Amino acid sequence: MDCLVACAPRNDGSNLSRMLSPEIRPATEADLPDITRIYEHAVLHGTATFELIAPDLTEISRRFRSLMEGGFPYFVAALDGRVVGYAYAGPYRPRPAYRFTVENSIYLDPAIHRRGVGFRLLQRLIGECEARGYRQMIAVIGDSANAGSIGVHRRCGFQMIGTHPDVGLKFGRWLDTVMMQLSLGDGARTMPDS
Repeated sequence: MDCLVACAPRNDGSNLSRMLSPEIRPATEADLPDITRIYEHAVLHGTATFELIAPDLTEISRRFRSLMEGGFPYFVAALDGRVVGYAYAGPYRPRPAYRFTVENSIYLDPAIHRRGVGFRLLQRLIGECEARGYRQMIAVIGDSANAGSIGVHRRCGFQMIGTHPDVGLKFGRWLDTVMMQLSLGDGARTMPDS
């Protein structure tokens, strides 16, 4: 997500103009209890993820280590020393032809939604993915009614590439997934070095 330039804060009187200024830093193992807490809330109360049972700290730790071993970026947002959100990029698909494409994930503590924290996390993640040579970023957004996530991705230059209707069943209703995509760096205009 190449938001560093394309994602300018709005001054339109909305909540987004009252952005918070969190510290955005690389995630560490010490952050995993907070990450687990944030994700558990998303699983149990939201439709951004299609998981039905919240993974415990052991599983979140395994997932974190897998991303770190794969060389993928993982960031947290902290306010007053407390982790209030996180974002990471991981492999889009396992086959080697996809090696220049990543899929992003962003989750926030519900108390800080619509305050610019997700936007700032996404900006940092996009910049880091570009620096690491990735060429495309895919957002797979759970629930086509997830206006906040769709909006922050759109503000960062993502284009809508499609919707998979009625592919998930959660909380007694069918849910869509929205697919959005952003070219990173040169995108497909040039060939990568390796």
